[in-house]
Amino acid sequence: MTNLKTFNCPVEATISLIGGKYKAIILFHLIEKIFRFNELQKLIPQATPKMLTQQLRELEADGLIIRTVYPVVPPKTEYSLSEFGKSIIHIINAMCDWGTNYLDSLDTQNDLL
Repeated sequence: MTNLKTFNCPVEATISLIGGKYKAIILFHLIEKIFRFNELQKLIPQATPKMLTQQLRELEADGLIIRTVYPVVPPKTEYSLSEFGKSIIHIINAMCDWGTNYLDSLDTQNDLL
């Protein structure tokens, strides 16, 4: 869980929750639907299983996602956005829009070369 320290600014508080290496990417994918671990791993292939697990645990501890374990064999675990996690959707979507514009500008620059 994120330390309840005093932050110097609101951006610092936000980054403390979503600033992990893959946290924003995980949250982005969970906007659309509920995923199992292996599905998330396929969507984020650059994340090792250990790192993905760590990032998911931190997001869960901070209350942004919900981990649901079903008592079946083999075990089934699903991840979804919590109500608190849904409150950050507009931030994640804004990051996506900005990234799309940035990538488009790189394409335009490369076309001019």
